[in-house]
Amino acid sequence: MSEPNRKMADTVILAEHRVFSPSFKPLYDEGMALVEETAEYLDGEGRAAAKTLGRGAATLYAAESMRLTTRLMQVASWLLLQRAANSGEMTREQVAAEKVKVRLDTASAQNEAKDWNDLPGAFRDLVARSLSLQSLVRRMDEEVYGRVTDAATDQDTANPVSDQIRLLNTAFGHG
Repeated sequence: MSEPNRKMADTVILAEHRVFSPSFKPLYDEGMALVEETAEYLDGEGRAAAKTLGRGAATLYAAESMRLTTRLMQVASWLLLQRAANSGEMTREQVAAEKVKVRLDTASAQNEAKDWNDLPGAFRDLVARSLSLQSLVRRMDEEVYGRVTDAATDQDTANPVSDQIRLLNTAFGHG
């Protein structure tokens, strides 16, 4: 095996080890904690802070909140699928088939938006942390499962909410 191919094979093995071993638990816990923290923020402190924003920042906050929750739900779905594989509830093949519904590419307006700096600091921090987690999960996903094909990325779904619920039910063994 050539040196570049050996390095790639080692990378895949390391990523698989992290995803399919007990060392996955800290990543899972971090992701689920971020989901919970974000939900609490958006329902409490964030809701109050949003009411004080100017028109432009309030519009940006609303749009970015949707992106943030979408991003975290997709990451949570991926984490739940990996957990189901780790616990033996699903095979790797089942996970691979289901995970094509998970999108790990939710963008953010972040620093490019005119009113970004007017958004609450805690909110901007949650966005940054969610983007970092999404990036890590996406890299791990690519290392373990390979790059997503164009067909999977361009997949149009009639109802993304139903797809998400079905994916979560599958991960929890209720589907």
